[in-house]
Amino acid sequence: MRANHSNGHSLDGEALPEPFRAKMVEPIRLLPKPEREQRLAEAGHNLFRLKADDVFVDLLTDSGTSAMSDSQWAALMRADPAYAGSRPFHDLARTVNDVFGYDQFLPVHQGRAAEHLLAATLAKPGDVIPSNHHFDTTRANLAAVGAKPVDFPCRESLDPDGRESFKGNMDTERLEELLASRAHVPFVMLTITDNAGGGQPVSLANIRRVHEIANGHRVPLILDSCRFAENAWFVREREPGQATRPIPDIVRDIFAAADGFTFSAKKDGLANMGGLLGLRSPEKMERLRQRLILVEGFPTYGGMSARDMATVAVGIREAIEEAYLRSRIRQVGLLHRWLSAYGVPVVRPAGGHAVYVNAGRMLPHVAPEEFPGHALACALYREGGIRSCEIGSLMFDATPDDATAGGSRRLELTRLAIPRRVYSDNHLDYVARTAIRILESAHDVHGLRITQAPASLRHFSARLQPL
Repeated sequence: MRANHSNGHSLDGEALPEPFRAKMVEPIRLLPKPEREQRLAEAGHNLFRLKADDVFVDLLTDSGTSAMSDSQWAALMRADPAYAGSRPFHDLARTVNDVFGYDQFLPVHQGRAAEHLLAATLAKPGDVIPSNHHFDTTRANLAAVGAKPVDFPCRESLDPDGRESFKGNMDTERLEELLASRAHVPFVMLTITDNAGGGQPVSLANIRRVHEIANGHRVPLILDSCRFAENAWFVREREPGQATRPIPDIVRDIFAAADGFTFSAKKDGLANMGGLLGLRSPEKMERLRQRLILVEGFPTYGGMSARDMATVAVGIREAIEEAYLRSRIRQVGLLHRWLSAYGVPVVRPAGGHAVYVNAGRMLPHVAPEEFPGHALACALYREGGIRSCEIGSLMFDATPDDATAGGSRRLELTRLAIPRRVYSDNHLDYVARTAIRILESAHDVHGLRITQAPASLRHFSARLQPL
């Protein structure tokens, strides 16, 4: 594949190299194919059940898999482990105020803990919570308290080949209709970027419009802001009037157009553990604080050690640096272009944290109930030791209530999530070549059936059998 890069499959013009250099390396190994097949069978054909040592290139998730910087490691070592009022907490508070513009927040151990606190404290049975796309744990936490999560993606998101700039936008007409109905809506959520919809960004104009509509009905808007920095980059690159603005200014505008946020620091916090929950309402924040003490910890550490808070305080600031974001988005776009150039169907345009292969189109002979996205993910591991993640019927167990705009089925996708500052372009070249080999013999890839699964979040622990 390398030999063909000069034929228009590399970036236009000269691309700067990564704005970092390696100080330490970690060995990885590619198991022989018979061993990979054995490991996959032992794991019940569920890639979450594989041992990390059995994986060559791990694109299962970009969550908690970033390589931390020397500044983050130094902050970790300097952190004092005080139970209450540690230096890292106050450092993190300054970062949250400087970057997000919030003076109230709670530290939690990861994003789903923030989702749990929000759902368990502010939602109740029968409530309806709209979003552009709720991701898996958000949906599960809302459903666990008897609330109904609903998705209102924009209609452009239904076309995987469309090149619209902001396919992560919410359908504001459907939001208006819901809020004007008799439904009780305790809050509106907006996921930036839209992970379930192909990693697509949300425009600043759409965020502001959703906020305007929600507040017009006295309903707060909560951002699921795991990938806020990547979203801000796309706002600057694609949205009219934003091209000359600094990324930190766009970030402040994004968070100013919301009444609260959940945040997994394992994504655009560049940390291996941690999360945040922020609200502007002092009354609601106090209710959340009391719940936090019960299930996470004291309010100045929550679910994080002081060392974790120290790495997050540094990582959030690094995530909005121009050089880092340029390199990050470039690398994801590179894999996207390589796959697209050789006929692998991908969701267009490229998102910020992952490349989404349209497995339903790549494997048209595999029915949705046979999980084509997961079938492709298994094929990638068998063929190349690559671990990826299905985003489709296995993860979301589609029901009529889950239907997207216009009543269409969800796309059947395989997500290649790229960890931050971890893999070289050579690793991604290998991933692309592996996917191309599978495409050339796609008829040999078969679907799967579930043999054992829990009632909720089944994709994490289900066992499957090839058909």
